[in-house]
Amino acid sequence: MAARRFSSLLSRSLVSSSSSSSFSSLGRNSSRARGICRFSTAVATETLIAPNVKVDHTQLLIDGKFVDAASGKTFPTLDPRTGEVIAHVAEGDKEDINRAVAAARKAFDEGPWPKMTAYERSCIMFRMADIIEKNITELATLETWDNGKLYAQAAEIELPMIVRIIRYYAGWADKIHGLTVPADGPYHVQTLHEPIGVAGQIIPWNFPLLMFAWKIGPALATGNTVVLKTAEQTPLSAIFAAKLFLEAGLPPGVLNVISGYGPTAGAALARHMDVDKLAFTGSTSTGKMILEMASKSNLKPVTLELGGKSPFIICEDADIDHAVEQAHFALFFNQGQCCCAGSRTFVHESVYDEFVEKAKARALKRVIGDPFKAGVEQGPQIDSEQYEKILKYIKSGVESGATLETGGGKCGIKGYYIQPTVFSNVQDDMLIAKEEIFGPVQSILKFKDINEVIKRANNSHYGLAAGVFTRSIDTANTLSRALKAGTVWVNCFDVFDAAIPFGGYKMSGQGREKGIYSLSNYLQVKAVVTALKNPAWL
Repeated sequence: MAARRFSSLLSRSLVSSSSSSSFSSLGRNSSRARGICRFSTAVATETLIAPNVKVDHTQLLIDGKFVDAASGKTFPTLDPRTGEVIAHVAEGDKEDINRAVAAARKAFDEGPWPKMTAYERSCIMFRMADIIEKNITELATLETWDNGKLYAQAAEIELPMIVRIIRYYAGWADKIHGLTVPADGPYHVQTLHEPIGVAGQIIPWNFPLLMFAWKIGPALATGNTVVLKTAEQTPLSAIFAAKLFLEAGLPPGVLNVISGYGPTAGAALARHMDVDKLAFTGSTSTGKMILEMASKSNLKPVTLELGGKSPFIICEDADIDHAVEQAHFALFFNQGQCCCAGSRTFVHESVYDEFVEKAKARALKRVIGDPFKAGVEQGPQIDSEQYEKILKYIKSGVESGATLETGGGKCGIKGYYIQPTVFSNVQDDMLIAKEEIFGPVQSILKFKDINEVIKRANNSHYGLAAGVFTRSIDTANTLSRALKAGTVWVNCFDVFDAAIPFGGYKMSGQGREKGIYSLSNYLQVKAVVTALKNPAWL
């Protein structure tokens, strides 16, 4: 399947209304005491589907072998549907990071990976993609069980995208080359693009396998070795994928996977003096600490993909029904746990009331339940910490005077489910309009003209993404050039492709992932200058 099809799937699937709503509304509410909108959902009483997969791999992968943590410690990974333990996973620490880095260093300095031909590396990576494709069902099941995301999303969208990304970078492996550069004098000048060495990579919990592929794809294609730390909330799928990669022929030590906590394993990786490059995806606050650790150790270069508060701008000439559906998708996709979520919905004043009513109606139709069940649109949040954080933001929105149109509370009696929540009359100075909530909370703001919305949309520490909905090409061009964001989607949202670069302005990060741009993150450029004796030409 082509990458473009995956892009259209991601931007269109999971956004259609369910024919049977799980909710009943008792009316519109505001912070000024109009009563609250309550939801009736099967989450409270439904029987959960038992995942049809056995968790066999819970150890660390170091130097081609699965081993226990040096300390012997383990930690529980939980099912977000219930809060119950799925499995106990090896808890990597500083000593395990040291072992993994030593293995990666040996594989880089002495092993076959950087020394084999680029074509040979590409063949192994193509086999890696093939074996992932053959194990989509098991990987998607682990991803949903450990993360709470929809099984349909994992199996039909994310896993095929992962296959496509690995194949994309496999194709790049033997097409990376330097230049011959003319110089002023009798010299032959060439540039070499060399692998940077041992790459440390830290991935988040919201898209575990997808971020795994984004990170290792360009690193391996360029001949580097990797030490990757999983998020402590979601270690299972990456460990299993790593086992599959070994079966595909990846040499020992080229990919090492450590599960563990950020302050211990993550910090040890960021500070390590023998790690040549670091890549991190996660919160802006943690990204700052990662950058500081890298600078205070060996000044290793760092790629950061961080948080966002992306504006979603709906102009007066937009197709409102389409904009409502896309705005709903932009915010609620993946339970709102998406760094580029369209979390500031700016709507022109002439269509504001219509949009708010339709956005509320769409949220009321959203089906919450077991993410393994067909027809469900929203699963649980990742864990109790994120669950409580989201509820605090909702409370803040009510207390600051925003109008609570629908939702606003817990959903069900087990697990970490939250009602789809919509606020109107949101002002720029409210916390729900300024800070990254990372949950199913839509904030709808009103604007008068283009100049005003440009200024307000850019008035943020973040600059990861933006959405623009208009029928005017002139308006689209004006906004797409004026918005300070790494990605601007016009009349669409969350369209991803292996070839499209992704990254942010300002405090949303530095560097780019995916596409040709990500290759430079893992390469050193060397100039080689050779004197020529009596050259026939210069």
